[in-house]
Amino acid sequence: MSPPGRPKGEFRSAQHEGKPMSSPQLRRYTQLDVFTTQALLGNPLAVVHDADGLSDAQMAAFARWTQLSETTFLLQPTDPAADYRVRIFTPQRELPFAGHPTLGSCRAWLAGGGLARKPGEVVQQCAAGLIRIRRDGARLAFAAPPCIRTGPLAAEVLQQICTALSLPAEAILDHQWVDNGPGWCAVRLASADAVRAVQVDWRALAGLKLGLVGAHPEGAEAQWEVRALIGEGSGYEDPVTGSLNASLAQWLIQQGTAQPRYVAAQGHCLQRAGRIHVQREGDTVWIGGDVTACISGTVNL
Repeated sequence: MSPPGRPKGEFRSAQHEGKPMSSPQLRRYTQLDVFTTQALLGNPLAVVHDADGLSDAQMAAFARWTQLSETTFLLQPTDPAADYRVRIFTPQRELPFAGHPTLGSCRAWLAGGGLARKPGEVVQQCAAGLIRIRRDGARLAFAAPPCIRTGPLAAEVLQQICTALSLPAEAILDHQWVDNGPGWCAVRLASADAVRAVQVDWRALAGLKLGLVGAHPEGAEAQWEVRALIGEGSGYEDPVTGSLNASLAQWLIQQGTAQPRYVAAQGHCLQRAGRIHVQREGDTVWIGGDVTACISGTVNL
């Protein structure tokens, strides 16, 4: 349990805990844009290489400092089946798994000289376990982890969503818990335009991580439009979200609403143009995306 007045999952610095920080040193640093071939149109990610030796407090402090949705730290694996290990931090907490940090961290590891044990596949170790990542030319794709919570949303949750989005109940065509770790729930609207038109009352959305999905017209470049609305703190919208798209794909494909292979668009309302490439092969749903390097250098941590 967190102490009173301290949000669950929040890290305090070692200075506040009365513990000394380890001595700083220069470490390789990369900043990338994920789910896009053109920089500035996807979801940015900060990656610290060679992060072994950093404390929890140092990682959390740097993630707060970058103020990106996620910052990751590459470490030596402790599982012999893994090629590398990653820890994923938001400015508020550590995550067991997240999609765009998985693809971005893998690209940074490969670009930094990482050599996978198996040709064409990289195995990432994270708090959620081992994640398979395959290389399809320049594009990377991760195997979607299973959902830990599914099933329809309760009436009170649907009412909260309708209130927060100023939507009548009949505007929601379908709904589901699609939680693969971060806590996602989702609703399907009538169209991509309906998804883009939604205005959010962030106060009313408090406590929910909500995915919106709606179909584009036939023949469009992308088949689905996605938005990720995070009812934490003052509330915010995530530009392009791998974990949400992974669980949405499992839901939509399983019930026959989506084809086994499709492209989702995300980020329009934030002036981004993320593209998520979804493909089911057998029992595995792969979530693919391009990754574009933006910044490389060193950071003194």
